[in-house]
Amino acid sequence: MNLYPFIRPLVFRLDAERAHRATLAALSMLPSRLPPEFPPSLHSRVAGIDFASPVGLAAGFDKNAEVPEVMLSLGFGFVEIGTVTPRPQPGNPKPRLFRLARDKAIINRLGFNNDGQPKAFDRLLRCHHVHGVIGVNVGANKDSADWIADYVSGVRAMSQVARYITVNISSPNTPGLRGLQDAGALDDLLAAVSGAQSARPVFLKVAPDLNDGDHDRIVRAAIDHGLDGLIISNTTISRPQSLRSTRKQESGGLSGAPLKPLALEALRKFRRASGSEMVLIAAGGIANADDAWERIRAGASLVQLYTAMVYEGPGIARRIAQGLAHRVKQAGFGNIAEAVGTE
Repeated sequence: MNLYPFIRPLVFRLDAERAHRATLAALSMLPSRLPPEFPPSLHSRVAGIDFASPVGLAAGFDKNAEVPEVMLSLGFGFVEIGTVTPRPQPGNPKPRLFRLARDKAIINRLGFNNDGQPKAFDRLLRCHHVHGVIGVNVGANKDSADWIADYVSGVRAMSQVARYITVNISSPNTPGLRGLQDAGALDDLLAAVSGAQSARPVFLKVAPDLNDGDHDRIVRAAIDHGLDGLIISNTTISRPQSLRSTRKQESGGLSGAPLKPLALEALRKFRRASGSEMVLIAAGGIANADDAWERIRAGASLVQLYTAMVYEGPGIARRIAQGLAHRVKQAGFGNIAEAVGTE
């Protein structure tokens, strides 16, 4: 039985950031359990990693690696912690996290608030990595004199305790950060990251707010520099006209249901640009098995969610996985990997 609909009104009485902290505290007190068993039809090997389920938890929920194993035990096939920066960072002034309940969305302008990579490293060192896939999302300190050096140090340090690394240059809440997606800056960054010689797969997380031609350019740069995949996409700075909530004009990145069309279209553009040369991971507006199945058929090997969990509870991951297993069987595939890109 899903108890979250009864708990959610109590959680929503708190402001969004306090509720987030309270949720992490409550989850940290849960007893240790092994992850659930997933149907063999959901097992896949992506970028050299074995995933029991393609449904993952996106970065942003567990910024400091406080509960990654708990989230695996609740039914996520993989968990991405972070974004973590080399040094601790308080982030932007509060309030900076807003629910748009009528739209099943969130706006955040957190600004890479985190305890720093050393603390996350120590926590991940104590994790039992055989029980699931834990990735680390790395970023740069806002006041750093050399953002590229921050990413390189993050890749080197955190690859020792992660199954994969995500280089996040797509947050809209650090002024100028998305400029690293521009042609010259991206080549410099990816050359430095590839030179870091990570022992783990490295993914690049990109924004949905791109111009025509950017998708082909980013794919070519990622391939040329030997990256293992792209995560599509982060939050959007756009504000769809469909938004009904009164807080829709808050600055920051918009996530949740309104992001779905933009993130899906971005995925399709990256699939057209890359064919099957590049692993694609879909995020943004995924709230049920139909959404996840649509992204997989559009070219994603894995999917990630976060905002939908705020509205539907942590059981959403297992429900989506069950729905995907049903769709794989219904479509006549033996394994979900066969469905990738069949749109």
